[in-house]
Amino acid sequence: MTIFSFLLVTGFVGLLTWIITHKDDLHSKDGYFLGGRSLTFPIIAGSLLLTNLSTEQLVGLNGSAFTDGLCVMAWEVVAVIALVAMALFFLPKFLRSGIATLPEYLGIRFDDHTRMITSVVFLAAYAVILLPIVLYTGAAGLSQMLNVSALTGIENYNINLWLVVWLVGIIGAIYALFGGLRTVAVSDTINGVGLLTGGMLITWYGLNAVSDGGGLMEGWNIIKTANPERLNSIGGSHQSVPFATLFTGIMLLNMFYWCTNQQIIQRTFGASSLAEGQKGVLLTGLLKLLGPLYLVLPGIIAYYLFSKGIIDVGVKADGSVNSDLAYGTLVRKVLPAPLTGFFAAVMVGAILSSFNSALNSTCTIFSLEIYKPLINPAADEDKVVRSGKIFGWIIAVTSMSIAPFLAQTQGIFSYLQKMNGIYFIPIFAVVVVGMLSRRTPATAAKTALIAGLVIIISGYFIPPFNGITKIMSEYHFLGLVFVFLIVVMLIITKLKPRESAFVQQDVKAVDMTAWKYSKPVGILLLIAVALIYIFFADFSILK
Repeated sequence: MTIFSFLLVTGFVGLLTWIITHKDDLHSKDGYFLGGRSLTFPIIAGSLLLTNLSTEQLVGLNGSAFTDGLCVMAWEVVAVIALVAMALFFLPKFLRSGIATLPEYLGIRFDDHTRMITSVVFLAAYAVILLPIVLYTGAAGLSQMLNVSALTGIENYNINLWLVVWLVGIIGAIYALFGGLRTVAVSDTINGVGLLTGGMLITWYGLNAVSDGGGLMEGWNIIKTANPERLNSIGGSHQSVPFATLFTGIMLLNMFYWCTNQQIIQRTFGASSLAEGQKGVLLTGLLKLLGPLYLVLPGIIAYYLFSKGIIDVGVKADGSVNSDLAYGTLVRKVLPAPLTGFFAAVMVGAILSSFNSALNSTCTIFSLEIYKPLINPAADEDKVVRSGKIFGWIIAVTSMSIAPFLAQTQGIFSYLQKMNGIYFIPIFAVVVVGMLSRRTPATAAKTALIAGLVIIISGYFIPPFNGITKIMSEYHFLGLVFVFLIVVMLIITKLKPRESAFVQQDVKAVDMTAWKYSKPVGILLLIAVALIYIFFADFSILK
């Protein structure tokens, strides 16, 4: 029954997506990479949400909640602040320039060398960091949900992991490389409805399991009584999200992710108008406020059931608890078989969503920033699109080969954020200064990009520099690097400014009339963030 419902839901999503998108123009760059600039706010919100809600969130964040409790909700709730900033500040500037990639914007603002450096950084990061992590967390979660070892008859966990990684990777590559952005966005939206429904069902059945059928509120009260310290929105210094880091590295990582990360913002570039884009981004912010219910609370439920001996999430080779298996184990234990298959199907959709989106963005950057300007300047649009598909298969195979080795990593979500910081911080610093200072020259941008990469990599991996991150939180370290890069760029601006101030041109790609309710809605979302934190706060942990 589990396998039947899994195949049924997966087939339905694929068929419905094909019916909606099979007549799309996939031979022009706007049609393939930007969905023909026709995306409306429900599609934008659905695609943004599900691109984010992949298995590094479902598996990784719930795994972090299993270890640290409610304080890890910062990755969901603080994201709302970044989404408000995206809707009101960043998106109007991006759409005014009619760009398809973030490097293209930096090329307009600074120069082609800045554009090229950013493109190469994005391509390398997606190939060796983001895509492998999406595939690994997806395979780890599915292996537990569907009990893959029983299906294959192979007891070796690593062999099953390789099989699932390659199966999901090949399916995802077919979606992304043959369908284009609109196919990805439509399938995201359909799967998003199922994922939200399934995610809430996990919480429902999980709390009922805690109360042994006594209902949601009884289950919630049992957890509050048994582990009250795990329901604190304030993280202590010993936890993965110390409270002070909300205002440094965690805020900066969220700002980059939602405002300047090509994988995410590409679907906003396909908005049919500024108003549609703003509505889509702010709707995503509203939905993110619900995130802790299905991305954090199940991890806390799993911890309670594990501590009582009701579920077993297993251990790693070093004897530590394998928190990354907590979510998949919980799903398999508490959901009825038909619903397990349904949820596994929408989870595959979530995996495919993030994998598709990152792969589509990788192809976009390669085709428009590397192939067209450097390799074949005379190429027509059909050849540009084809180059992206070929490069996409190369990156997909590389990612599928790397992903299984991540099984040795402790705390995959924390590892993802740490690795993201390497390129998030320098690029975001350059974008912010470029938007706020019209006299900052290209020299400052290139200096910040290169210096930021060198400093963060050294601080993470190279003795004796990595001693810095051992005496402070890695997120504080990223905050300090961000401030340093800003200062360096402003000093260069002071000493050698542009000859003339940069003036952004409106290329009339879309209607730039803002949504009249964008500011009031943005303010309400920020108030909601503060209220959520205050309601669950216990500051005594900071003493």
